Amino acid sequence: MPTCLHEVVGILNECGPAARVLAGGTDLVVELRSGKIAPRFIVEMKRLSDLPPFIDQIDGCLTISATATMSDIERHETVRDRLPALAEAASVVGSTQIRNRATLAGNVCNASPAADTIPVLAVYGAMIKLLGPNGERLLRVVDFVHGNRKTALATGEVVTAVKIPLPNQPFGAAFARITRRRGVDLATVSVCCGIDKAGMTTFAFGAVSPRPVLLRKANGVLADSPASSDTKALDDLILQASPVTDVRGSAEYRLAMLRVLAERAQQRALERLADGNKNR
Repeated sequence: MPTCLHEVVGILNECGPAARVLAGGTDLVVELRSGKIAPRFIVEMKRLSDLPPFIDQIDGCLTISATATMSDIERHETVRDRLPALAEAASVVGSTQIRNRATLAGNVCNASPAADTIPVLAVYGAMIKLLGPNGERLLRVVDFVHGNRKTALATGEVVTAVKIPLPNQPFGAAFARITRRRGVDLATVSVCCGIDKAGMTTFAFGAVSPRPVLLRKANGVLADSPASSDTKALDDLILQASPVTDVRGSAEYRLAMLRVLAERAQQRALERLADGNKNR
């Protein structure tokens, strides 16, 4: 069993696709039990001496280690105050038991189109910190996720942290989603909206395509209440999502729900912007 990150990198570099990393294991265990994957080696991350679970402010970013759980994130004071949309997304990932095990890094690495946290991380400009045989590198989350269960992880690389720049000016963000049923279920559609004091409005749509859809409007027309803002501008953004049809919903249904959720997220983001980016 590895005791430090460099040992993990060595094992992954030597074993390649035959090894899989286990942090929380909430996705990995399901795939193992179903027979979808059958790796020869499982590399445990929870007992590494140099990767304890932590959430800390470092150089203007909130750094969340790869072993920090969704419950840690959901309850963290800085997350709730400065990154409230992330607290919202983390609070709906699976059940309480799942959130006590699942990690943010694992949610990103699993790269499910329905992952709740990925649209939020995209809006906040999050970066994924990787360690591999050639050292460290940082990738934006929108560049890290390549598609359904596909990421930019190279042979021997492991995610060590997620770094989220903390807003240095008023910024409001909110997350909304819809599922087929109440309780534990995957999102049929999810939306995160972020608005800064200059009127830049950013939307990220989840569960509508293999990769997160990130769209921006800089002219301020969407930095107003949904009732009085330019509805055509919002409709034009939503049409760029080009949602898919699958077992959870048709493309037409997703388009309709994107419109509803986008307005809800936009309104809540505006409220938080007015409140000085405080989660109330």
